Amino acid sequence: MKRKLVVGNWKMNGDRARNSALLDQFLGAMPAGVDVAVCPPFAYLSQVGEILSGSAVVLGAQDVSEFHDGAYTGDVSVTMLADWGVRLVIVGHSERRALHGESDTVVARKAAAALDGGIVPIVCIGETLAERESGVTEQVLLRQLDALAANLSPELLQRIVLAYEPVWAIGTGRAATVEQVQAVLGFVRRWLARHLSAPERIRILYGGSVKPETANGLFGLPDADGGLIGGASLDAQSFLEICRAATVA
Repeated sequence: MKRKLVVGNWKMNGDRARNSALLDQFLGAMPAGVDVAVCPPFAYLSQVGEILSGSAVVLGAQDVSEFHDGAYTGDVSVTMLADWGVRLVIVGHSERRALHGESDTVVARKAAAALDGGIVPIVCIGETLAERESGVTEQVLLRQLDALAANLSPELLQRIVLAYEPVWAIGTGRAATVEQVQAVLGFVRRWLARHLSAPERIRILYGGSVKPETANGLFGLPDADGGLIGGASLDAQSFLEICRAATVA
C-alpha cells in the first residue's frame, strides 16, 4: 500500500516570523509513516527551504510557468524552483483556473514543464457548484484529464500526482460527503486504468476543506492517497492531526 501524501498549500499567507513559528511547532512532532510537503508563497521558498533542510518534509511551490525562460514578467520557471530545492509543485489549482483564466491545456503544459525540470506536478482537477448541480461533473473531469493525456506521454503521465478539489467545497463551509468523494476518485482511477499500465501507482489526493475531524473518513476511502490541505495547513495542531489521520489510514 502507498504511503499517504499530505500537502499543505499556504496560498497567499504568511510572513517570515509566522512561517518560522508554524514550522517550528509541527516539524518536531511530525508523525512517521506519512509523506508531507508544504507549499509556501514564492517569496518564502528560500526561508522555508532552509528550515526544512534535514527534515523529512518536502518543499513544494504553488505554481510554475509553462515556459522555461524568456519575456514572461512575473512568471517563475521550473529551473528557478529547482534552484530553491523545490520537489513538488501545484498546477491548475481552482483559484488559478478561475482567477487567472488558466485553461486545461495551459495546466497540462505546466505539468509537462515541471516534469521536464525534474519536479513532480500535483495537478488539480474539479468541478464548480453549477457544474455539479447540472450533473456534468464527470464530463468536466474528463475534459481536464484528457488534456493531460494529450500533452503528456504515458511515461510522463505515470509520474504526476492528481488532486481532486470540488470547487464548491473549498472555503465555502460546504462539505462533500465521503460517498461523493469516492465516486469521483473511483472515476479518476478508472480513467487512469485506460491510459496507464500501473494506475494504482498514481497518488490521488483530495482537497476540499479537509479538517482534522473529516480526515479519517476521507483518507480511509479506497482511492484516496492523501490530501491537499489549504486553511488547516496554517494551523500547526490541525495540520499535525490531519497528518496523523493519514498514518492511521
